[in-house]
Amino acid sequence: MTRRTVRIAMNGVTGRMGYRQHLVRSILALREQGGLDLGNGETLWPEPVLVGRREHALRALAERHGLTEWSTDLDAVLADDSVDLYFDAQVTSARVEAIKKAIAAGKHIYTEKPTATDVEGALELARLARDAGVRHGVVQDKIFLPGLLKLKRLIDGGFFGEILSVRGEFGYWVFEGDWQEAQRPSWNYRAQDGGGIVVDMFPHWEYVLHELFGRVTSVTAHVATHIPQRWDERGKPYEATADDAAYGIFQLEGGAVAQINSSWAVRVHRDELVEFQVDGTHGSAVAGLRGCRVQHRSATPKPVWNPDIPVTEPFRDQWQEVPDNAEFDNGFKAQWELFLRHVVLGEPYQWDLLAGARGVQLAELGLRSAAEGRRLEVPEITL
Repeated sequence: MTRRTVRIAMNGVTGRMGYRQHLVRSILALREQGGLDLGNGETLWPEPVLVGRREHALRALAERHGLTEWSTDLDAVLADDSVDLYFDAQVTSARVEAIKKAIAAGKHIYTEKPTATDVEGALELARLARDAGVRHGVVQDKIFLPGLLKLKRLIDGGFFGEILSVRGEFGYWVFEGDWQEAQRPSWNYRAQDGGGIVVDMFPHWEYVLHELFGRVTSVTAHVATHIPQRWDERGKPYEATADDAAYGIFQLEGGAVAQINSSWAVRVHRDELVEFQVDGTHGSAVAGLRGCRVQHRSATPKPVWNPDIPVTEPFRDQWQEVPDNAEFDNGFKAQWELFLRHVVLGEPYQWDLLAGARGVQLAELGLRSAAEGRRLEVPEITL
């Protein structure tokens, strides 16, 4: 078996998502399984080069996982011709300039989202990558999760008939940070630092809706900052200037309507932290990150509204669990594998910087819709 090494500059892996999902559960997991089998007797071996601002944190990560290469000098790493690919999991406000440098250095690009703070910046990155001839991709992890893969299977099999509506509920209670430590970094709640649930989650909803149900053609949104004061990592109180909840209605190409609530100020009363209910003429489904339940029209009960008597139908018991019928890998790792194959073999890959720009566009229009109190069209964007 021939080993082919790809050196990956990984910027931002000291953060929660960059470390857990991208470094440990994707790149290091690939190494633990012996690399990525490319076929024809060839294996791809990912070699991470850790990049960040905090020297002590990088050194500790490298020692913990037996890695030897790390640096606080991004320019020096990008100047290294042996580095093939640049990955970015930094805060959004630092992302654009770093990706521009990586494109100028001729590196292939893989990045978390949002790719930029505004749609023009996101489109500029896509144009620069196209003109430089580098391969580029954007993390769109949720469509690789078991629950949504099962949902896609149902759609492809014609289970729903005509899809009428999609209802999504996402969120959980993020502690304020005073009497219990917050589960998210404080910058998420400061608009001046690029925080806010719209810029965080609307890019997710764009690709989920686009990939599964159809392009978003209009958006109506209402946003709120339900918790006006929080406490940061040092226990200092600060004003929460970013939205922590968003309520969106999305018209989809083909006629279906999606309504998705996103909140960091909601307590969970569902089976998973995100759930999507899809209703169609022939059946309905409720999908989470891992599970998916269905109800066909032939098994749909016939409830009658009567508030004067207790409910007689066990509604939740009348849904059927969709079987796995396959082995599901970590969603982030699965997309990494596809992107690495795209880089080294040229296999097709559709989740590029233009797709990332669509997510930024939806977030931008969602915030504008909320500010202006009206529905806004979502025009198609091209390079």
